[in-house]
Amino acid sequence: MNDSIFDKLDFGLFEPLIKDDDITDISYCNHGQIWIRSLTQGSKRVEIEGLNDTFVEKLAFQCSNVMGTTFNNAKPFLDAESTELRLNFVHESIATNGIAVVIRKTPAKIRLSREKLLSEDYFTANIHDILMKCVEGHCNIMVSGETGSGKTEFVKYLASHTKENEKIITIEDTLELHLDKIFPHRDIVAMKTNNVASYSEVLVTCMRQNPKWILLSEVRSAEAVTAVRNSISSGHNILSTIHADKASAIPYRMYSLLESDIDVDQFLNTIYRYIQLGVHIKAYYSKEYGKFHREVDEVVEFYVDDDNKPQSHILYQKTFGKVPVQNMPTKHLKEYLENQNIFIDNLFTKGDSMNNIDNEVNKVVSPSSEQPSVNVVESPNFTTSVDSVNEINQYNQNTDAVQFNEALQPKATFPTEIV
Repeated sequence: MNDSIFDKLDFGLFEPLIKDDDITDISYCNHGQIWIRSLTQGSKRVEIEGLNDTFVEKLAFQCSNVMGTTFNNAKPFLDAESTELRLNFVHESIATNGIAVVIRKTPAKIRLSREKLLSEDYFTANIHDILMKCVEGHCNIMVSGETGSGKTEFVKYLASHTKENEKIITIEDTLELHLDKIFPHRDIVAMKTNNVASYSEVLVTCMRQNPKWILLSEVRSAEAVTAVRNSISSGHNILSTIHADKASAIPYRMYSLLESDIDVDQFLNTIYRYIQLGVHIKAYYSKEYGKFHREVDEVVEFYVDDDNKPQSHILYQKTFGKVPVQNMPTKHLKEYLENQNIFIDNLFTKGDSMNNIDNEVNKVVSPSSEQPSVNVVESPNFTTSVDSVNEINQYNQNTDAVQFNEALQPKATFPTEIV
């Protein structure tokens, strides 16, 4: 369904909500209840006089007519999609409390910027710059979080930092990334799966297109997990999203989606070896900020150690009400990036991401009365021998064990506040 068809639809009383850039989702149900999800206010109910079942049914019939299909008891579900809107109708024969519709807005633009992310306390400047360097260094990154946390928007932002001459192919079952529209001058191919072309079939064709980056829509099926595994093991770089409660749980969440009896150790070894980073995004209504707040609360490095055992290492962790804890990367991530001529040691600082790390280490070892905004947990000795790693671990335990242990305690969840 193309935009010219959408131009013929009469959205009527929905129009002001659709044009409001702060609103991302519109939900109608229960004979006149309207709920919206916005970037600043989260989920809340709004009242629109005159918006009722009759109007929504009329809109559904308009969609079905221009799509050449029907919407009735025999076909009670209707999906309609354009570049920036996605509609899903459920007939009253299924939705027993009245016809229901969800309108999701997927604008062909990147809402995020470095200034916006830092001003809204999304994460620290250090971690922002490190993640961008990891994209530049071709790290495979999985972004996790709940529905509405902003995973797709963040992946779009990461993708905007790929190199201009690197080919990107997006594979989605519903169009949300729109990178081909955002960067029309770049070598980007947008592919969409359907009943005829599955993830696996599209991926085979994708490989023949010789991409540098493959961007997969949300990983929520065994087929999508297999697509991720095949992509990374064949030497392509990926950015993708998944539902998980924390970044460190991403590999196990991927395994739980598999429907085969593949050996768990074999699968996890592949994931830990070829996916370098997991990022978790949390979203909640914050009384402190007075609005719906999104933030990165965990960045985890994945690797396989010298004994061929899968390991995870927390690079960044933010616990509610506490100062973020930041750890130096392992030698595995640094060596991976150095092979791409990318160096990140100088990015692990308190404030200005380009300051020399030695100054920050001195502040950690000999803290002043001023509370630092980020605690960098590391030894002054940055060699990578086994002995030095043991020394670093002992140093961390002795100097910052209390704070680090507090940061690893189970986190409280903060339900969305209904305004």
